Amino acid sequence: MYGGHAHNLMRTFRKEEGVKQRKISAATARRVWQFGKPHRRQLGILLVILIFVSLVTVATPVLAGRVVEAFSSGEDRSLVLKIAFAIAGLAVLEAVFGFVERWYSSRIGEGLIFDLRRRVFDHVLRMPIAFFTRTQTGALVSRLNNDVIGAQRAFTGTLTGVVSNLISLIFAAVVMLTLSWQITLLALSLLPVFLLPARRVGRTLASITREQQELNASMNITMTERFNVSGALLVKLFGRPEAETSSFAARAGRVRDIGIRSALYSRTFFIAMGLVAALAQALVYGLGGSMVLSHALDAGTVVTLALLLTRLYGPLTSLSNVRIDIMSALVSFDRVFEILDLPPMIEEKKDAKELPLDARKVEFDDVHFAYPSAEQVSLASLEDVAVLDSRAGEPVLRGVSFAVEPGQVVALVGPSGAGKSTISSLIPRLYDVDSGAVRVGGVDVRDLTEKSLQRTVGVVSQDSHMFHDTIAVNLRYAKPDATDEQIWAALDRAHIGELVRSLPDQLSTVVGERGYRLSGGEKQRLAIARLLLKAPNIVILDEATAHLDSESEAAVQRALDEALSGRTAVVIAHRLSTIRNADQILVISDGHVAERGTHTELLAKNGLYSDLYTTQFSVPIDSPGDELAALTTQ
Repeated sequence: MYGGHAHNLMRTFRKEEGVKQRKISAATARRVWQFGKPHRRQLGILLVILIFVSLVTVATPVLAGRVVEAFSSGEDRSLVLKIAFAIAGLAVLEAVFGFVERWYSSRIGEGLIFDLRRRVFDHVLRMPIAFFTRTQTGALVSRLNNDVIGAQRAFTGTLTGVVSNLISLIFAAVVMLTLSWQITLLALSLLPVFLLPARRVGRTLASITREQQELNASMNITMTERFNVSGALLVKLFGRPEAETSSFAARAGRVRDIGIRSALYSRTFFIAMGLVAALAQALVYGLGGSMVLSHALDAGTVVTLALLLTRLYGPLTSLSNVRIDIMSALVSFDRVFEILDLPPMIEEKKDAKELPLDARKVEFDDVHFAYPSAEQVSLASLEDVAVLDSRAGEPVLRGVSFAVEPGQVVALVGPSGAGKSTISSLIPRLYDVDSGAVRVGGVDVRDLTEKSLQRTVGVVSQDSHMFHDTIAVNLRYAKPDATDEQIWAALDRAHIGELVRSLPDQLSTVVGERGYRLSGGEKQRLAIARLLLKAPNIVILDEATAHLDSESEAAVQRALDEALSGRTAVVIAHRLSTIRNADQILVISDGHVAERGTHTELLAKNGLYSDLYTTQFSVPIDSPGDELAALTTQ
């Protein structure tokens, strides 16, 4: 009987230091109730069950005392049998209703977890890219797991515990005081002897647990960083396995030592609780026995009091820390609400328009843009900093204007940090402009539905992401209903079909985390096949051939030629050889269009584009006719 109460009480002590200073607003409590509203019918049934179970737990000791009285008074055997059958019936009912209570409790709790996780997951996916560039992934995942589960306890463990303990306490206390107020007060006098030392042990355990959690978090971060492909490669290349193992072992050893201390303190607590409970029962039997001998009480009443004491001590110890339990649950809700309260920044209008299926024109009209501040898109707790930077970002684009006509290929070139990738991110509306407008098909992207814009625009970046899944699954991400024949056609057009056919598992081949089982060129061609399967009208290539060797670049370039055929394209490349045939080249410098024209026209100007071209190929360009000589030096 004491084991469950002791476990819950120790958990409360461990959480106390972390939550006792937190202040939860009434608005948070109201939002919590809003999440519980869909489950209010089940909550009502659960409360009725808890009341019934509490009544049974008090009725059983009373009947047991009645049996003793029957023995003492020499009453008819049939009465004893009837009471015995009644006790057995109550035990069966308690077991049945306990099972039903558990079913309702878990149903409510798991339903709440489902609702919260779905809401948070959906909300996070709608956050701007700046949110993900600033946030620690582990901290975000913790909100979806640890804090959501903590919020669940508000409706299961905390709610059921408080109600059950309160009802049991009231019923047990009323019955005990009715039978003998003297014995009841004497038994309760030992409660402070248990609670005061327990709180001291609890503070020590809280300190131990915090250090244990910090060390575990540190080990998790280490494992996450070292066990991914890039981290493992770095460790091997720099010859650090022994040092890494030694560092990890030191932290793991500290966790081991803390675990031993925690186990000893916890065991001491459980022994102390059992000892105090035994002393209280001894007092009941001692004083009660004396009163029986003096005929002030009968033996059955003493037995009833002793049994009811077990229904009194557990609830009292749990309820003494009920505020901490409730605050802990509300803190978890508060941390979840922090995520839900972050504005997604990109909102679809209620009257958003569908983009026509043949839309292929892209326009930038005097676009100004600066990246949002950390305060606008993130939380300090997700970045592991004390205070977020509230300063707005420096302007990245300053009055950018250009148009890409249907079927044209426009290339963006310029120094790193000039704003090329920013321009490409505004077309699929990963961010909204500060002023001016970005139009697709003649319509401002802010007036379009997300689905129609996503359907029209396709992107291939320099590090195209692949999920740890099969080739078929990664390609069907672009078109879920694609047949195998359509996938093979896309692979062939991307010039990688032959390679996939040579693999033992072909389309069922798992590409590994981020596609690391593939070479850079193979992964890029798979990304192009995914783009071809999507078949967008507008294609954005953001450094799609960067970091590739000459052979891989040539293979990817052939695939890109297929992808760009008949489509409007915006191409970003440091390698100027990939954009020589563009219909128009925009030279981006310091957030604005510094030069524009064809490859030949820009070389003739001897401006910034000519300097970039000369720097890349290390051969001076005195005239457009010298281009051939430069190309031969690649």
